[in-house]
Amino acid sequence: MVVTPMSKRILLVTGDGGESYETLYAVHRFQEARCEPVVAAPCKRRLHLVMHDFEPGWDTYIERAGYGLESQAAFGEVSAEDFDAILILGGRAPEYLRHDARLLELVRTFHTAGKWVFAICHGIQVLAAAGLVKGRSVTCYEHVRSEVEMSGGTWKTEQAVRDGRIVTAQTWQSHPEFYREIFRCLAE
Repeated sequence: MVVTPMSKRILLVTGDGGESYETLYAVHRFQEARCEPVVAAPCKRRLHLVMHDFEPGWDTYIERAGYGLESQAAFGEVSAEDFDAILILGGRAPEYLRHDARLLELVRTFHTAGKWVFAICHGIQVLAAAGLVKGRSVTCYEHVRSEVEMSGGTWKTEQAVRDGRIVTAQTWQSHPEFYREIFRCLAE
């Protein structure tokens, strides 16, 4: 069997407080598939990622310090035309990234250009702030569901949901379903 490189460039969006496992999994999974992931954040520097986990007896997730990772580009330095898709990663980062006008415009540009827009977990907060959730079926971490509904979207219980050229996932526990769908999309 001959393996052909996908030759896709994927913009990975995160920042301080971004989910460590989701971020590193994305970087490695795209590299494994011979894609070029580029990590973008508000500025180029070493990011402080976190690990979220579910512990018995807690009503919500807990947070621990995670791995660090260098961002390769700042939002103001990248252009949608240079990428095939954008992936908004979860963790706490989206709660402040959703207020970054440069990022919101970038996400809208990907969408308007008909490029793939992917989001996992709290990444939906950026899509909601960019106005891309209204009238769509999406999924995300269950405790961000209200933001989907208040933005006019329909929250689904599946691990990964595709609506047009937007694919969303619940949490890092959704990686198998999410990345199967992502690579189906990228192969189209």
